[in-house]
Amino acid sequence: MDAISMEVFRHRCAAIAEEMGAALERSAFSSNIQERRDYSCALFDHTGALVAQAAHIPVHLGAMPRSVEAAITHCSPLNDGDVVLLNDPFAGGTHLPDFTSVAPVFVDGTLVAYSATRAHHADVGGMTPGSMPLSRSLFQEGIIIPPIKLIAAGQRNDAVFALIVRNSRTSDERSGDLAAQLACHHIAAARLAELVTKMGIIAVSEGFDALIAYGEQRMRQSIHAIPDGVYAATEYLDDDGVDLQPLAIHVTVTIRADTMHIDFTGSAPQCRGPLNAPQAVTESAVLYALRLLDGDDMPASAGVYRPLTWNIPVGSILNPLPPAAVAGGNVETSQRVVDAMLAALAHAIPTRIPAQSAGTMNNWTMGGMRSDNTPFAYYETLGGGMGARPDATGLDAVQTHMTNTRNTPIEAFERLYPVRVSQLAIRRDSGGIGLFNGGAGLCKSIEFLVPVTVTLLTERRQLAPHGVLGGGDGSSGQNMRSAQDGVITPLPGKGSFELPAHTTLHLLTPGGGGYGEPA
Repeated sequence: MDAISMEVFRHRCAAIAEEMGAALERSAFSSNIQERRDYSCALFDHTGALVAQAAHIPVHLGAMPRSVEAAITHCSPLNDGDVVLLNDPFAGGTHLPDFTSVAPVFVDGTLVAYSATRAHHADVGGMTPGSMPLSRSLFQEGIIIPPIKLIAAGQRNDAVFALIVRNSRTSDERSGDLAAQLACHHIAAARLAELVTKMGIIAVSEGFDALIAYGEQRMRQSIHAIPDGVYAATEYLDDDGVDLQPLAIHVTVTIRADTMHIDFTGSAPQCRGPLNAPQAVTESAVLYALRLLDGDDMPASAGVYRPLTWNIPVGSILNPLPPAAVAGGNVETSQRVVDAMLAALAHAIPTRIPAQSAGTMNNWTMGGMRSDNTPFAYYETLGGGMGARPDATGLDAVQTHMTNTRNTPIEAFERLYPVRVSQLAIRRDSGGIGLFNGGAGLCKSIEFLVPVTVTLLTERRQLAPHGVLGGGDGSSGQNMRSAQDGVITPLPGKGSFELPAHTTLHLLTPGGGGYGEPA
């Protein structure tokens, strides 16, 4: 396949994944999917190798190949009309709110590809509303779904479907979101059938192979541009919310020609709190950091993994043993893995690495009962400051690195939930000073109009994002609450709290680090 034909084919495949995501967004029930777009879609070849993905959530997409592998391994044979569902972090998943669906695509009786979706469901049971608790075990985080055929030969298993949605505090919302997610596979099947009709099944298969080979080529070129050597760095999580001491993430990167070995020996052992990251999440964070070096032009295919070898110690915070708590590993620990990778590579290519960004998704959840006695649950991540770049200042109040969601508009938020937003603003002067300044974080204040349970899983409340090459550090984040009398009480970075009506939660997110000596 010549270069022009391959580029056209590549974008055709990516467009299928984009269309799947657009359909999911339009038809889902929850604001988390409709407004925040916390979902991802991808295509895989007939062997389960990644060939295309939409520009959705980095932490989802890099880990999704493990889910497809698990679906094929545990539910074979997969036939036309089957859809596998899973969320088990120790069997292809990331954390329990992320439901992954995988479906084979047959054209004229021949298996051509697999389509996959992943969506964050705002409540899947567990200790606290929103299913992001300060847990000590996976069993406290919600319903665990091993790979299971939820649809077989086009027929949905209604008993299993009902069991899953009944385990959510907001079962109607889960039913709508899950039905929308499953329906996306019809779009993938129809569009791939059109592609096979136009090109022929052999040409489509050869196109998939070409995309995988091209991904490998681009990754090898990117690695080859880094000087040979051994580069190491250590970053730290504030704490796991249970034991209040920093947790090390240590990485050693070895470059030899066009290959890279990534070794996480020296990282903290798995912790008691929910900051453990399954191996797929760790791999996803590393892959994202490496793709930054090449930009958007690097194809998202299985080939990008081929030049990489790994050592992620079993029983560490980056490859825990079940039933470790993992709710925050997908959202918080992944961000710090990116920081560790970039810090290590900065020893080799210092002028290409930006200052550190906020380094946290600033997760918070709430739930309770409305005045009409109907339940509600809500999950949100908040943006922070982007680290300054070698040639530009960082952006203010944006989602960075492993997250790519939008914020929920205040109008929709106040319409759907018993809340009042009293402030949503850029946190001025929170970015680090430098030749180029770091981006600012944001301030959000939410008054709860009914009693609620609030859970916080946030990082960078103790350890600030670093500047580079003489640039200043960004400001660390702060969590607070205030009562009706105006008394402000500091809150820890992680915890669950029962708050009475008319309590206001204040979240101040970290700013990014500065780049270079201030002029």
